[in-house]
Amino acid sequence: MNPQEVQDVPTEDRLDQACAWIARLRSDALSDTDRRAFAQWMAESPANHKAFEEMCELWGDLGVLSRLPLDEIYPESVPASHHRDTANQASRGRPTPAGDEPSSRGWNLPQWLMGGSAVAACLGIALWIGNQWLQQTPTQQQMYTTAVGEMRTVDLPDGSRVQLNTNSELIVNFSREERRTQLLRGEAYFDVARQTARPFTVSAGSANIRVLGTQFNVERNPENTRVSVTGGTVAVSEASAASGLRPETVKLTRNQKVSVSGSGLSEVGRTSEQEALDWTQGQLVFDETPLNEALEELNRYLKVPAAAAPAVGDRTLSGTFELTDPENTLSAIAAALGLSQDHSNPNLTLLSPKPN
Repeated sequence: MNPQEVQDVPTEDRLDQACAWIARLRSDALSDTDRRAFAQWMAESPANHKAFEEMCELWGDLGVLSRLPLDEIYPESVPASHHRDTANQASRGRPTPAGDEPSSRGWNLPQWLMGGSAVAACLGIALWIGNQWLQQTPTQQQMYTTAVGEMRTVDLPDGSRVQLNTNSELIVNFSREERRTQLLRGEAYFDVARQTARPFTVSAGSANIRVLGTQFNVERNPENTRVSVTGGTVAVSEASAASGLRPETVKLTRNQKVSVSGSGLSEVGRTSEQEALDWTQGQLVFDETPLNEALEELNRYLKVPAAAAPAVGDRTLSGTFELTDPENTLSAIAAALGLSQDHSNPNLTLLSPKPN
């Protein structure tokens, strides 16, 4: 990669600026000053173009782009009058009447694509992919499950791959417009094939996840859903919000994670590929993880679930534990934190402080 290519890669700051511009351009109060500022920002660097494209793809705002007054924002991309007339005649199959030249304002999407701007080229690829999909037969709904102690890798028809953890259930329903999945229980790691025209969504408990092509882990628990990203960009939002409020959304990039519950989104935290994918290697990796959270993960493998007494649930745990023998792992965790195991309830193992 040469220095120029390095400069053209969108940074987090550029992606944030692109998000801000999308929100601004959607405003009904868009001014001429806004238009000039946006045109100047786009002209500053190819990386700004790329950042804007990526954010538009991620948030599914093709409709926003088609409504932009492109003759004002991108004057250099407006086709010459001769080319525009020729294109209009070709599309209609008849000459354009004299004095009936189309206005430069309010172009539709195909006319914009003629302009040759970077964003238009991106959308042209998106439309081509979409047209190709329209000629295919939609995939029927599929359900994939794993039993306790079982793991499974599923190759989806779009080229994506999903690894299901133990005791998991996933519904896949692809249409011509989108790729929808629902994680009913358990945990799954998604390696999503990039398709600009069809976003990939995951519904899991309190969380909705939207991507175009990336790698991320989703862990659905009784009280929350945790999302960890190992590559690309992922939009995570609340499945619902209080009356009158819009569900909150956060953007995650590589090595970031968030938890979503009925109370909303947690603070974005740091993670690692090793931590996010430990279960795919037959391990559980904890780094100052609260005991309650660690037991939620371990319970996927235990025949009898375990819980922490209220007095010790917030104790933190660090270390790598093997999953080949989950019961032995539970004993190792209890020993590491100086806790006793109470088996008096045959349906639950309770970890509590050892008596004095």
